[in-house]
Amino acid sequence: MERIATIVIILYLSFPGLLFSQVPGSRPNIIVIMADDLGYECLGVNGGLSYATPILDNLAKGGVRFTNCYSLPLCTPSRVQLMTGKYSYRNYVAFEYLKSGEKTFANYLRDAGYATCIAGKWQLNGNEHIEGFEDLDRAYRFGFDEYCLWKYAVPKSEKGERYTAPVYQKNGKLFQGTPDEYGPDLFGDFILDFIDRNKSQPFLVYYPMVLVHAPFLPTPKSSEWQQAALRTQPDTSHFADMVTYMDDAVGRILSHLEKRELLDNTVIIFTADNGTHISITSRTTTQGAYNGGKGTMRNAGTHVPLIVSWKGKIKPNTVTDRLVEFNDFLPTLTDLAGAGLPPDTDGKSLAEFLLTGKGPERAQVLVHYDPLKGGGSERRYGRFVRNKDYKLYNDGSFYRVANDEWEENRLPFDHLSNKEKKLYRKFQSTLDGLPPHAFKQPAEYVKSKTN
Repeated sequence: MERIATIVIILYLSFPGLLFSQVPGSRPNIIVIMADDLGYECLGVNGGLSYATPILDNLAKGGVRFTNCYSLPLCTPSRVQLMTGKYSYRNYVAFEYLKSGEKTFANYLRDAGYATCIAGKWQLNGNEHIEGFEDLDRAYRFGFDEYCLWKYAVPKSEKGERYTAPVYQKNGKLFQGTPDEYGPDLFGDFILDFIDRNKSQPFLVYYPMVLVHAPFLPTPKSSEWQQAALRTQPDTSHFADMVTYMDDAVGRILSHLEKRELLDNTVIIFTADNGTHISITSRTTTQGAYNGGKGTMRNAGTHVPLIVSWKGKIKPNTVTDRLVEFNDFLPTLTDLAGAGLPPDTDGKSLAEFLLTGKGPERAQVLVHYDPLKGGGSERRYGRFVRNKDYKLYNDGSFYRVANDEWEENRLPFDHLSNKEKKLYRKFQSTLDGLPPHAFKQPAEYVKSKTN
């Protein structure tokens, strides 16, 4: 008997997903929520002082809060990497586009018997110049049984906004919301209905939120909402209300799960696709005034919140500085779902750590960033490798980011300690091992460098 128990423990520590796949009814429901343009600094539990986020703060206290999760600096490349578990240099080919033939975490979970849905922001069909742009079945082929999405196969002239009177596609049908309807509420309604209809089987909900992306507009809980003419008047002063409404939207899902007695068997993951918009300045306990860095490769553009909760399964009040990159989501989800680890992923599963508090740690994070779009919002193109303390770019710029948040003090190689030189060479070896890439820079960026 002791020998059997030992084998079970070894299997659990080594392959937690294997055990889930063998025990009927043991596979958890999984809900992945990703805010749009929300940097690490925006949550109160991360030291943010500017916004009210009590729901997410409490969610973090009930699970694991990661302090070193890194995305790409822009929405579409982050989403492609998160959904496929692959570095951008492997499969990111165009802005607003997910390449046909890729397999997402939804594909794997649906193949494993999960009911799957997606609601919120899509932005992965490409544009009118890409073949298949108007294909209403792409979300199905990427693993989702149902969808309710903004920016999905709608010509640019008809896309409409995501907030008041939203234009959206739901399971192949186009809808135009009324001026009194608010996009995030409609997406939330869709998710709650999906949960009710699938509560007797394991389900996956992927909720890439439209909040808190610009334009910064009043929410239904803002005083300005009472005046219809003000609902479409953008102002950065509305950002705080948008963050709070986002927090409330998460709370709405949590309350529904609790009401349906599903909370104990549901993994809830919250993150964001990239840093806060550059027009937003937030107050923090550690950095003082903190400027948003979306589109840049500094921490302000790539450091995002990550909270994981599973009531009764994940130890509460856990804070970890383990490194996480967006490739890690796919293998973590498939592992937790008992679907095994996909062979073609650049990520590392966090399942063992989440369930036991142990497991191997990622030694470094790699970011490859080329948005493949024009415009002047992208401040830096290239690649970097980093750990918790140091960061090396492909142009040789080396920083100790642990005490140089804004990368103002480049460290010359000749002035490095022997230990730092060894780390520099290790990072450089990683960069040298990548396939070459010609980064495409907008004319505005090239011109600004020569002035």
